[in-house]
Amino acid sequence: MPYPADFASLPWTGLDLFRKTSQSLRPYLQCVRSSLTAALTLSNFASQTTERHNVPEIEAQTSPEVVLTPLVIARNENERVLIEPSINSVRISIKIKQADEIESILVHKFARFLTQRAEAFFILRRKPIPGYDISFLITNFHTEEMLKHKLVDFIIEFQEEVDKEISEMKLFLNARARFVAESFLTPFD
Repeated sequence: MPYPADFASLPWTGLDLFRKTSQSLRPYLQCVRSSLTAALTLSNFASQTTERHNVPEIEAQTSPEVVLTPLVIARNENERVLIEPSINSVRISIKIKQADEIESILVHKFARFLTQRAEAFFILRRKPIPGYDISFLITNFHTEEMLKHKLVDFIIEFQEEVDKEISEMKLFLNARARFVAESFLTPFD
């Protein structure tokens, strides 16, 4: 049975990912996508230490038997994703590409801007894991309220867009610096 003509444009297929990204970014994001999809098989699991409590086990670390092996997916030494799954939650930490000091400052300011508005994102943690720029915490309650493939799409699109945003901010900053330098040096001509 042939697929409909617009099958590749459906947002949940992941095929539209290949149209927008660069050749070197595709395998990295596809690996992150498949790993996140596998890690987001979460179930409701009550705390083994406190009765009538349900806390994210990846955060509490009270029962080592329900915390799974963490997974690091690295594109290079400056760009990687840490996926820490457990039985009822997944913590996703992202290290954003920082090629120079300007990008490092921009990433720090951008991450700080986002983490100050963590309530609006629901899954964004206020404080990232050490060594990473931004962390997300997805619990079984999030997967019950939201579609799992949409959560994965959000994380992947976030990675794509934050790289684009940092690049655009760097270009704007360089253009602004050039304009300021030219206007400062014009009286000396």
